[in-house]
Amino acid sequence: MTNFLKRLILNLSFYPLLVLYSLSAVPVLAIFIAVQAPFVGHRRAMQLFRMAIRWYGRGVIYVLPYPWVRVCFENHSGGEIPLPCLVICNHRSSSDPFLMGALPFYNGVQIVNKWPFKLPLWGPMARWAGYLSINEMPPEEFFKRAAALLSDGISLLAFPEGTRARSVEMGPFHGSMFRLALETRAPILPLCISGNETIPPRGTLMMRPGRIVLRSLPPVTWDEYKNLTAFQLKNKVRDLISRELAVMEGRI
Repeated sequence: MTNFLKRLILNLSFYPLLVLYSLSAVPVLAIFIAVQAPFVGHRRAMQLFRMAIRWYGRGVIYVLPYPWVRVCFENHSGGEIPLPCLVICNHRSSSDPFLMGALPFYNGVQIVNKWPFKLPLWGPMARWAGYLSINEMPPEEFFKRAAALLSDGISLLAFPEGTRARSVEMGPFHGSMFRLALETRAPILPLCISGNETIPPRGTLMMRPGRIVLRSLPPVTWDEYKNLTAFQLKNKVRDLISRELAVMEGRI
């Protein structure tokens, strides 16, 4: 089968399936949570909601594009992932937020820009799950809310490049998540995402078949970064991710 035909089948099947899946899965998951919410309290209801989002996301990344797109999570953290933590990811594709469903834990909140909240269906889901739009609040409020989530056992997932990289080379990191780390002493989990730069490519929704690998690296703990500035810390984590991506992709 030619590559053109594979791409054609992938795109003609994935997007209609995504619409049908979303229109059916989201109401079912909403009912699942609504039935239990009056009996479990707000905190547990929010946990269930984030769990439901993970289930939904796993369907999007593992089922709908199969077998043309395959997703693999590799735990190279050296043991169990410390929770809660700050998950710091590189950012190559609009599929990155969905790929967070591959992580082996569900109780996490994504740090996003404004645009995800404007999407139909997914935007309200993100708001209800407590996702934080870093550009829609003063820094003091962001740090307060983020620290409260961490103290409640909820991990934070962020893409500190802020926008998709234009190539396999990473862009510079913004410093907010690393100032937050210095304030909260939370462990930082570097997460490398490789293979989805064309799933879909920047500027188009036309996906190409491929294999996506998420690889978690050993966490950077408070003892390792307590003497660093936010600038030094962000560059340290960026370098860890950049070097590992180069190894994964055979560039070094």
